Amino acid sequence: MELAHSLLLNEEAYSQLGEVQKAEFIFDWLRYLEKLLLATSRSDVREKQKTLVEQLLSLLNSSPGPPTRKLLAKNLGILYSIGDTFSVYETIDKCNDLIRSKDDSPSYLPTKLAAVVCLGSLYKKLGRILGNTFTDTVGNILKAVKSAESQGRYEIMLSLQNILNGLGAAAAPCHRDVYKAARSCLTDRSMAVRCAAAKCLLELQNEAIFMWSTDLDSVATLCFKSFEGSNYDVRISVSKLLGTVLAKAIISKHPGAAASRHSTRRVSLEEVLELLGTGFLRGSSGFLRASGDMLKGTSSVSRDVRVGVTQAYVVFVSTLGGAWLEKNFAAFLSHILSLVSQSHPKATQTQIDAVCSRRCVSFILRATIGGLLGEKAQIAAAKDICQAILKLKKVVDAVMSDGNLETRLGSADVAASQHMLVCALQELGNLIHGLCTTAAPLLQDSSAGVLDSVISVVLHPSISVRLAAAWCLHCIAVALPSYLTPLLDRCLERLTVLKSSPEAVTGFSFAVAALLGAVKHCPLGIPHGKGKIIVTLAEDLLCSAAQNSRLSAQRTQAGWLLIAALMTLGPAFVSHHLARVLLLWKCVFPVSPKDLETEKSRGDSFTWQVTLEGRAGALCAVKSFVSHCGDLLTEEVMQHLLPPLPCAVDLLTQLSSILKTYGSPLKTPSVVYRQRLYELLILLPPETYEGNLCPILKELAADLTAPDIQVAASTFLLPPLCHQDDLLILSPLLQETDHRFIEEQLLLGNGIACGSLEYDPYSIFEKDVEGDSVPKPLPPTLSVISSAVKLFGVVCAHVGEAQRRLILEQLLDSVKHTKGARQQVVQLHVVSSVSSFLKYVAGSKGNLGPEEIRRPALALVMGALEGPSPLLRCAAAEAWARLAQVVDDGAFTAALAQVSFDKLKSARDAVTRTGHSLALASLYRYLGGISSSQHLNSCVGILYTLSQDSTSPDVQTWALHSLSLIIDSAGPLYHTHVEPTLSLIIMLLLNVPPTHAEVHQSLGRCLNALITALGPELQGNSTSVSTLRTSCLLGCAVMQDNPDCLVQAQAISCLQQLHMFAPRHVNLSSLVSCLCVNLCSPYLLLRRAVLACLRQLVQREAAEVSEHAVMLVKDSREELTPDANIREVGLEGALLTLLDKETDQRLCHDIKETLNHMLTSMAVDKLSFWLKLCKDVLAASADFTTVTCVDTMQEEEGDKGDDASVLTTKNDGRLHPFTNPRWATRVFAAECVCRIINQCENAHSAHFDIALAQEMRKRDSRNDFLVLHLADLIRMAFMAATDHSDQLRLSGLETLLVVIRRFATIPEPEFPGHVILEQYQANVGAALRPAFTSETPPDVTAKACQVCSAWIASGVVSDLNDLRRVHQLLVSSLTKIQVGKEALSHLYNESASTMEILAVLKAWAEVYIIAVERHKTHNQPLKTAACSEESVRNGSSSSDGLLDLVHADLSTLSRLWLSALQDFALLTLPSEFASQLPVEGGAFYTAETSENAKLHYYSSWALILHATALWLTSTGFVVADPDEGAPNLSRPVTPTSMCQGSSGVTVKSPEDVYTERFHLILGISVEFLCSLRSDATMESITACLHALQALLDVPWPRSKIGSDQDLGIELLNVLHRVILTRESPSIQLASLEVVRQIICAAQEHVKEKRRSAEVDDGAAEKETLPEFGEGKDTGGLVPGKSLVFATLELCVCILVRQLPELNPKLTGSPGVKAAKPQLLSEDGSRLVSAALVILSELPAVCSPEGSISILPTILYLTIGVLRETAVKLPGGQLSLTVAASLQALKGILSSPMARAEKSHTAWTDLLRSALTTVLDCWDPVDGTHQELDEVSLLTAITVFILSTSPEVTTIPCLQKRCIEKFKATLEIKDPMVQIKTYQLLLSIFQYPNPAVSYPYIYSLVSSIVEKLQEIDKRKPEDTTELQIFQEGIKVLEALVAIAEEHHRSQLVACLLPILISFLLDENALGSATSIMRNLHDFALQNLMQIGPQYSSVFKSVMASSPALKARLEAAIKGNQESVKVKIPTSKHTKNSGKNLSIQLKTNFL
Repeated sequence: MELAHSLLLNEEAYSQLGEVQKAEFIFDWLRYLEKLLLATSRSDVREKQKTLVEQLLSLLNSSPGPPTRKLLAKNLGILYSIGDTFSVYETIDKCNDLIRSKDDSPSYLPTKLAAVVCLGSLYKKLGRILGNTFTDTVGNILKAVKSAESQGRYEIMLSLQNILNGLGAAAAPCHRDVYKAARSCLTDRSMAVRCAAAKCLLELQNEAIFMWSTDLDSVATLCFKSFEGSNYDVRISVSKLLGTVLAKAIISKHPGAAASRHSTRRVSLEEVLELLGTGFLRGSSGFLRASGDMLKGTSSVSRDVRVGVTQAYVVFVSTLGGAWLEKNFAAFLSHILSLVSQSHPKATQTQIDAVCSRRCVSFILRATIGGLLGEKAQIAAAKDICQAILKLKKVVDAVMSDGNLETRLGSADVAASQHMLVCALQELGNLIHGLCTTAAPLLQDSSAGVLDSVISVVLHPSISVRLAAAWCLHCIAVALPSYLTPLLDRCLERLTVLKSSPEAVTGFSFAVAALLGAVKHCPLGIPHGKGKIIVTLAEDLLCSAAQNSRLSAQRTQAGWLLIAALMTLGPAFVSHHLARVLLLWKCVFPVSPKDLETEKSRGDSFTWQVTLEGRAGALCAVKSFVSHCGDLLTEEVMQHLLPPLPCAVDLLTQLSSILKTYGSPLKTPSVVYRQRLYELLILLPPETYEGNLCPILKELAADLTAPDIQVAASTFLLPPLCHQDDLLILSPLLQETDHRFIEEQLLLGNGIACGSLEYDPYSIFEKDVEGDSVPKPLPPTLSVISSAVKLFGVVCAHVGEAQRRLILEQLLDSVKHTKGARQQVVQLHVVSSVSSFLKYVAGSKGNLGPEEIRRPALALVMGALEGPSPLLRCAAAEAWARLAQVVDDGAFTAALAQVSFDKLKSARDAVTRTGHSLALASLYRYLGGISSSQHLNSCVGILYTLSQDSTSPDVQTWALHSLSLIIDSAGPLYHTHVEPTLSLIIMLLLNVPPTHAEVHQSLGRCLNALITALGPELQGNSTSVSTLRTSCLLGCAVMQDNPDCLVQAQAISCLQQLHMFAPRHVNLSSLVSCLCVNLCSPYLLLRRAVLACLRQLVQREAAEVSEHAVMLVKDSREELTPDANIREVGLEGALLTLLDKETDQRLCHDIKETLNHMLTSMAVDKLSFWLKLCKDVLAASADFTTVTCVDTMQEEEGDKGDDASVLTTKNDGRLHPFTNPRWATRVFAAECVCRIINQCENAHSAHFDIALAQEMRKRDSRNDFLVLHLADLIRMAFMAATDHSDQLRLSGLETLLVVIRRFATIPEPEFPGHVILEQYQANVGAALRPAFTSETPPDVTAKACQVCSAWIASGVVSDLNDLRRVHQLLVSSLTKIQVGKEALSHLYNESASTMEILAVLKAWAEVYIIAVERHKTHNQPLKTAACSEESVRNGSSSSDGLLDLVHADLSTLSRLWLSALQDFALLTLPSEFASQLPVEGGAFYTAETSENAKLHYYSSWALILHATALWLTSTGFVVADPDEGAPNLSRPVTPTSMCQGSSGVTVKSPEDVYTERFHLILGISVEFLCSLRSDATMESITACLHALQALLDVPWPRSKIGSDQDLGIELLNVLHRVILTRESPSIQLASLEVVRQIICAAQEHVKEKRRSAEVDDGAAEKETLPEFGEGKDTGGLVPGKSLVFATLELCVCILVRQLPELNPKLTGSPGVKAAKPQLLSEDGSRLVSAALVILSELPAVCSPEGSISILPTILYLTIGVLRETAVKLPGGQLSLTVAASLQALKGILSSPMARAEKSHTAWTDLLRSALTTVLDCWDPVDGTHQELDEVSLLTAITVFILSTSPEVTTIPCLQKRCIEKFKATLEIKDPMVQIKTYQLLLSIFQYPNPAVSYPYIYSLVSSIVEKLQEIDKRKPEDTTELQIFQEGIKVLEALVAIAEEHHRSQLVACLLPILISFLLDENALGSATSIMRNLHDFALQNLMQIGPQYSSVFKSVMASSPALKARLEAAIKGNQESVKVKIPTSKHTKNSGKNLSIQLKTNFL
């Protein structure tokens, strides 16, 4: 193929190829040429132009296929437009000659067609350059039309379209001729020609004025004609033409100069609508030529015309646009509604017609109002619709008030208005449903009176209007949940009051049922008590039905309808009323067959009617119960449910005889009864009606074979029985389109009604099948068949084999014995039921049975395989394979396959060939591989042959489809066939005419299957693979150019597969351009394919896709698609716009996913762009009302400068990129904002640091950071949070919450001490305020509470007065909830008020927790750094202030918090304690709604627990009870009536109250922590641990824990488990803190016992004191009973996890062998430190013997940590863990147990061993030297020396080793080590006990003095040496102080010369370095101190050395001089703050 890539055709390579390859080669060359020509320079093209033209024209004669000729023509056009045009006339003449040629042979046809296409392309490209040649050309082409066949006509029409396009107005002379030709083609028998003619006329009307002026009527009539017998594509094309022409007629009311020459007549809107109306009502029969039928009023307009006109209406309005519709809405609405009024009886003469016409009208209204108008305009439209409803209502009222009953019911007016009302009500419902809560202003507007007008129509005499009104109420309730309960109450009240009016009983019962159906769409629900009201009312209706015969039918129906609807509310509502319902169910059927007999003999026609109605209703109610309340179907309930069933079946068998007796009035009720019973039986397991299987089966067979239906309506029965994939080959109607709603009626065929609500009122409460549209149940005669078919499958599978055989044979006979159309109906039903049976058996892995059963089944399926209807053949093919599957016998399967092979070989008719080819593929699909490759080969061979049968496109389509299934099923087995199949596909793609779109669609599926089969192999580089790949890409290219949209969709999905497997080989830019062009295609499936592909592409390369889209728009001259505005807003913006318009759920989901992927990978880089997009979407909706109200409010609040500009929308004149986006799109935009913030979190830190961001922005203006857009973020959150739509408010509040959490801590660089969010506090307050109004729904208020608490807790606002505004909102909500659960709003379910109460309490808890924390941090004594006065003052005021703010409400809050915790504790009890729960529920939940309430408690209990614990801590558990004196809750809180002394209960002592509270908090915490669910949030665990910490902060709870050892152990075990299961360091640290507190509690307890024992036993001997503490007098610790053991386990767990080397088992070596020391992470260090602190506290909890048991462990771990982490750090610092281990050592060594007499000796031994271990750390193990930090080890030794009793360290051997270590360390060169060593020695020398300190002094002083003298000699050079010197001097001075008198003089004599040697005289002082000067100062100061202290020695030394004396005097003198000159420098070198803090930490000694 590479050879094809050249400018001129490589003829040498071309001549060597075979036929198929030649075609491929040419196509590839032409594709390449097209790209090349555009990229080549003009001069190069001209050079080769002549040859090229010759080559291209020679191709014309080689009969090119359709795609090739299209490309060829395109290239010619491009070539002439770039190169010279002088030879173009020859080319045109040549083409004309080819067209004129008389050769009519099929082989010459492609050449003629190619010539036609070339002419079109040349004129399109060159247009007027071609001068006057066009008249000849057009004349020639038009002449050719007359003799052309369909392909010719098709190409000629498209070519004319191109010619007109190129010439524009210049073609005027030919307009009339073209118009005439196109007219005849518009009603051509070929559908493709009709489409092409429509396109041609659409082009013509741009210039031909007569089409939309003088000839307007005839154009319209022509289009109506064209709709007759049309398919979907024709309807789309022609409706586009008609709609556009009519719109043009209206728009061009002001004709320009050109038009004024013709006398155009003006066309008014009325005339245009009248024209369209004619088409809708009279079809294509025109105005005058009314045929005889028409006059007689029998003929009805064919449905396809009506559907076509419906689409034309929509195109007409869409072309004129939304603004036009807004202006002319009233006129438009009245016209559309009049289409179904009685003044046009044609549209509604039969029920069937009426339903279909209503559908069309609804579609027009939905597509225009729903699709074109923004939300405001929609609200206006809704008001207009309301006016229309009221007007129609008045007409009815006038008639109804007429006294004469006869005139009333028969009146035409009532009937006239009914269909108009139904359409108006349905549209009103849909409108409000779409608007959701945005429609609130509409319903609040009393002038519109929406609710009143809808409710008033509930009483309309026509049942369909009553149902429509009920449905409208359902929509209102779903959209606005706050109206649900009021509406329900209102309807129930009317129903009770108007019980005696039949209309009211049915109307209002429908309304109640519809409203109950809405509950499942409203998460907030309805109050639980409504259930009882409804059941009571239903009982009442059913019981009173018999009292009044005029009402009995209505009351019976209403009663059961209410019960059935109630069932949809689920088990929680139903369980309480189940007994009453079951009783009603039992009473409705006779008890025994005998009673049934007597019934039969007694009744009359009317009573039977009522009885059947009642029983059908009861069956429906039970069906509803079984499907919605499955949880309640216990054994016991089943025993009540089943007894009436046998009787119901008996009645079923009697129905036919009853019908005979009473005649036709019972016909419908009996059908409905059958259907209800069948539906119920389908739901129940077959075992429940085993005894009745045979009678049921007989009835089913009778129903199926003797139907009332006269037309075979296969489309409602078969699709579920066919395989989803196979439906694709049937009419595109079965596929999803945007017009599905109206196209459905064409699917069912003319004599059959499409679904409508009045056929089954019970469906009004069922879950709607698709989207928001009205339920559309089919008429009972159809739905009974469809239920019978389903049930037949189940029942037939469960009867015995003999029975099964009989029934199948009977069915087979009934098919044979009927004739004609009737036979088709019976065959359809029978085959459906057998398919259903086989499907059921296959699904349940059953078996069919013996040969006798197979035979009839096989015969039935075989008959259908060759049946007339394609759908039937499709279902039969599926059944054929299922049959093989259930027989499960290889021989049988092979025989079936053989039958199909034989048929395919012999049969010539298309029907047999299509059926059997699909049968083969189905067999292959279900029994994959049929184990033999032989079978695969023969299948493929036959299908190859069939797919090339060009005489029958149908056969080709089915064969190719079957081939695609086989490729899919065969997978890898297919590899041998890949190449031939691929070349077959390419050959067909290049040759099948474009008019056969269905063949191309099947080819596309084959190609897709092939690409999938090849899979990742496509990446390979071998020649064979690259050839395959090139062919695949070529196939895709051919399909992309196909005019059929579904083929284009196939092409896109093939490219998507290719891109997945071989991404490098797919040209992304051309793919993206193809996607962008089709983004707004009118074909749903194409849009879906585009988005599925985009979604995949952006996962890998979002940025590239986005760039390609923008580049494409820039490059392309003409605008791509007018809808997708990529130029301005990029691909992302175009997708958002599409999301706004799109209604298809799947598509919307894909758009959102695509945008999410793009956002994830690009938002950070294109931050401004994304934020602007979101802002534009959100701002487009901000009405001025909401914005201005905020501004005025801000002025009152004291403006903070910048706010006003943030909040007012600037109303620019420029067009907004998004016009009126819907609320759902705005919600999505708000969610995107949150996602963007999250994305930035993982990016550069500058996104959340304003100073850094501004600095980087200065460096490079392209840098963009989130923090710079804070104003926009706040503004967007504000706009969303204050919208009308509740969903948007929730999203806005969530955004605000995210913004507060992320930006709260960012400081404002210009105002130190402030944060950047502070300036937006007015906005935050304004955004929150509306959420606390009384009418706000609880979920919004709950969210707002969360934001409030986050805002207060964030600490952004420090000024209390500012904080009060938001605090006030929380106070108001607290007041609102205090009344308890009763008084909260009754609009929603009780659990909604639980949610709100808990949200408020949680918010307060969060605020209180923060207040306490801040109070703590500010009141800690500040040891380290002194803060400036001001900050302390401000800080404390705000921290205490916040606490004060909360304090005011604390007594109330604490009471509510405790109640909430008690509720939570009750709700979390296991189910076996259910009986102990209070009957009426808890403080904030009711017993009935406890399940729903649990969720709300789960989300809020943790913070409430923490707050309660803090409050109890703050009172220290010793406060007067808060409930005393405070108003009680409206009723006792809980059954234990928590601390509320009521008269009956004895008042509890405070001690009991505290104990109860303590156990409540402890119990909840332990219960939660010991069984952590995987979904437990970090927040909850942390809050729980903090609560425990707070609890143990005060003495009283500590004493409880200390005194109850089991409790302590339990807690420790739970904490151990938390540490094991949660990796988070913060949680582990918090757990360790609690452990520490437990140990402290235990210590206090032991101390207390010891103290009290000593006090009691003061007189007695010490010996007899009992031992306190663990280990008593044996020292044994029992695991599981020992607190210490549990603690040790936990600490070891922490330590070993951080330092595995501590565990000898893990390291595999005994004891001390150390690896290289390591530095832990900060978190790790903290954890280890905390564990060590706990370990050092343990000995104090033990008895002396106990302490001996644990000491080795503790020492081993502590020294182990020291050893493992003693890393040398710069500057001699100690790591955190070393510091902690030293601190712990000190704690352990100084423990009183070391001195207690019982344990003294053992401790001494153990401590000596420990010291030895420390000393051993130094000595290299096996010769390798450890890089341990000497300072750390020396410090450890010093701790031992100073903290233990002298006998531990004074043993000579140990002492000697210690001294050696010091000596060795002094020799180390590292100055920091020396400094530390001096400091340690200083502390040892100063030790009071001489036995310890003297040996060190003797051994080390001499070397110290030497060192100092050495420094003295060489003078220090840097600060570290200076420090060494100073520390050394300090040691010597300390020695002087310790020394005895007679030694002192020698020491001073040593010290003085050294000091004096550093003094400088005044000359030297001036020039000295700072170090020397510091030394001088230091020396002088020390001398000044020593002189007076030891004056005698001092004097004698001075006297003996005059040189020293002179130097000293000079220095003193010099010093006085310099003091005069300047203030002396500070005495000490300033130590860096870091060192200071470390020293503070490491001051152990």
